[in-house]
Amino acid sequence: MSEDDLKKFGCRLRNIRSEKGISQEELASLAGVHRTYIGGIERGERNVSLRNIFAISHALGIETTELFGDS
Repeated sequence: MSEDDLKKFGCRLRNIRSEKGISQEELASLAGVHRTYIGGIERGERNVSLRNIFAISHALGIETTELFGDS
């Protein structure tokens, strides 16, 4: 996975989260992770685990595959 892939994933997450009107802190709480972890993902600094991808998508109320769409 390239650094560009991480940034695209983070951008997609940020866009979906923003569209749903959910803060990073709210999403982190719903997904069971720390707010700084969500921020790191959105900036493309974190290589998010599969377990957390599922937790985040469930917290957002979306299909996991939606996180991998175009940003």
